[in-house]
Amino acid sequence: MLSPKIPFETAMLKYIYLDKFIHDNSASNSESVLHKNMVQVQEAVKSPKDLKSGGLSESSVESSSIQNGNITTSRPWGSFTVLEEGRGYKIKRIEVTPGHRLSLQMHHHRSEHWIVVSGTAQVTCGDREITLAHNQSTYVPQCTPHRLTNPGVIPLVIIEVQNGEYLGEDDIIRFHDDYSRVEK
Repeated sequence: MLSPKIPFETAMLKYIYLDKFIHDNSASNSESVLHKNMVQVQEAVKSPKDLKSGGLSESSVESSSIQNGNITTSRPWGSFTVLEEGRGYKIKRIEVTPGHRLSLQMHHHRSEHWIVVSGTAQVTCGDREITLAHNQSTYVPQCTPHRLTNPGVIPLVIIEVQNGEYLGEDDIIRFHDDYSRVEK
């Protein structure tokens, strides 16, 4: 039985996740595995605000944490935190581990503005490559292949402002990825 203190939206997300888990794992439905996955959902979803970011998938639940009321999602290259979003925009804090880089990618439905907060950014945008330092910025047009690399020895932190009609994480076309996430 769910506690009456849990908001309705949060309870519904937990129910949907539980239902999906049971159907996807009906052959190996042990209570301990089920409990572990429910705890992950409870830790990742603390408020209805968490539901506004497009929902949580099984993979994002396992690699997400909450910091300052925002969900931080881990990736092989570092992490990102959605700071704010609204109709047609999303603002993220992106941290890239030294020596790592994001995939060479493009988006059909959004453009991006990147501002370096700390560290050094090596940016590929279309056929040009530039290096950005603290307080420098660049614009990545919609449908333009781009990549962000941290060539430095300290974490690269940027603020990314996305603008577009659709801002979901599934609007990523990867051309090359150091972590084997390119769909064939």
